[in-house]
Amino acid sequence: MTGETRRVPLPQRTVDARLIVVARAQRAEDYDAVLDVLVDAGIRSVELTLTTPGTFDHLPRLIARFGDEIDLGVGTVTNADDLTRAVDAGAGYLVTPITSTALVAQATTAGVPIVPGGLTPTELYASWSAGASAVKVFPAGQVGPSYLKDLRGPFPDLVAVPSGGVDLAGAEAWLRAGAVAVSIGGPLLGDAFAGGNLRELRERAAAFVDVCDRRDS
Repeated sequence: MTGETRRVPLPQRTVDARLIVVARAQRAEDYDAVLDVLVDAGIRSVELTLTTPGTFDHLPRLIARFGDEIDLGVGTVTNADDLTRAVDAGAGYLVTPITSTALVAQATTAGVPIVPGGLTPTELYASWSAGASAVKVFPAGQVGPSYLKDLRGPFPDLVAVPSGGVDLAGAEAWLRAGAVAVSIGGPLLGDAFAGGNLRELRERAAAFVDVCDRRDS
């Protein structure tokens, strides 16, 4: 007889918000001004990606400045060394685009939530059964919200976060289909990290917050 799978839950603030903003910047110092706007617009969870140089070094400063208001996760984690560095830097949760039960086990042992990516039922179930906090349906734009309803047939307890190609209308549809949260990048951030209008960023962010806050979704 096997015991219950050990699973570290997602941060409650992220679950309540039902929205994770994926931030990809040219350099880590560019996070600050954008996070100021996102926090003001009501965003409560941001995934900082390791494709942005300097993320590890800058994360503790961001936590000191914004940690009382938002959950700060680290994404694009693909190996054990990066996972260790993210945990040591204070990441509130971890996201990876790949299916790796070894990374799930490492994060769980460290007591940090992890959301591994996958697309096929086999990939998603492998991560979920290994103890993932949630699974990232990626790239979600290739399947659509009805895919999650189909997955719920064999996997009724699956906790899913769609990511990749999710726009405002898609966010509402995925939440209606049962996603615990949606992961949004370009459709919300637009050109904010390339000198774009921050007022327009705030308006986009507020629109996503409004959609994700609707409890009939």
